[in-house]
Amino acid sequence: MIYLDNAATGAPSPVALDAYLEVASKHWGNPSSIHEVGYEAKRYLDKARKIILDTLNLTKTHDCYFLSGASEANNLAIKGVAHSFKARGNKILYGAGEHPSVINACLALEKEGFEAIKIPLKDGAPDPDQLDSNSHGAILACLMAVNNETGALSDITAFYQFRANHPKCLLLLDATQAMGKLALDYSKADFISFSGHKIGALKGSGALLVKKGIKLTPLIDGGEQENGFRAGTVNVAGAYCLAMALKESYANLKENLAKTEHLHALLHKGLEALSPFVKIHDHQRQSPYVLCFSTIRHKASVIVEGLSNKGIMVSSVSACSSKKENTSYVLEAEGVSKTEAANPIRVSFGLNSTEDDVKGLLDALEQLFNEVKTI
Repeated sequence: MIYLDNAATGAPSPVALDAYLEVASKHWGNPSSIHEVGYEAKRYLDKARKIILDTLNLTKTHDCYFLSGASEANNLAIKGVAHSFKARGNKILYGAGEHPSVINACLALEKEGFEAIKIPLKDGAPDPDQLDSNSHGAILACLMAVNNETGALSDITAFYQFRANHPKCLLLLDATQAMGKLALDYSKADFISFSGHKIGALKGSGALLVKKGIKLTPLIDGGEQENGFRAGTVNVAGAYCLAMALKESYANLKENLAKTEHLHALLHKGLEALSPFVKIHDHQRQSPYVLCFSTIRHKASVIVEGLSNKGIMVSSVSACSSKKENTSYVLEAEGVSKTEAANPIRVSFGLNSTEDDVKGLLDALEQLFNEVKTI
């Protein structure tokens, strides 16, 4: 099998999986319990927080809260800010290509009287030049570090400058597709969200890193776990697994990035040779872990199914919307043609991706393009 859908999910890291099994089997206590079994679990939970914050150099600036994934983290940040800081204003800014967990959270707030402002895309990412004109009354700006469908890399520095110029507008950075893959500075973001299963941890684990001193209205009412941010017994094994996966990914970041840049270039060159059949969606600022292209003469869904039948796994639009949408709203926001937006294919690399995977994909694409009925 050739698996090239790592932006949807990746295989667990053996190191992280061993960490999960160790804690789940030996240190399974409730970290809120006031006895030795609980204290032991809490020590692992505290260790997990420290590993994450130390790895990201955020120990002095942020706190770490464990959640079920980036979708919950984004919802907590967006709705928590809206309800906690509504005295400041009622406007939430978000990019036109953000993840559905951001877009739909912002739209849900409109039903409560908040104003959700969509920032158009420029070179595949939210245009920072459009921020100042929408700054009045803004209490939160939401930014995806790397777009999950196209790999477009946002101009984070420009958003940090906007945050500095407008201190009443906090900044949420969705780092799900960048965490552990790119060497980015997260220190100036008020909130950083990410999921475990994108970096070698397990599904159902994730975190929201919150700048010290910020209090949010929680989504879940209950106990005082996670400093009151998230009620419910904490998944200690999942948190520790997440921490170990993150630590491992950063220890090998440069090596993995160099390998992935090579694979991206190899795939790009191969797709250029298939230019009568595909349109590559390039960006000046691009993560090498994702490459998006559209089929010009064929339905992408048919090609993706044909690849799957050959044991090659890629995706058409994102896993969070592919079951109900046939068109990429991200590509639509980039202004591509209707045909291109309706027929995207995303290839996303992981730690186990190889040159043979790329060559196998290219060979299979060429065969399918010549065999499958055209549109």
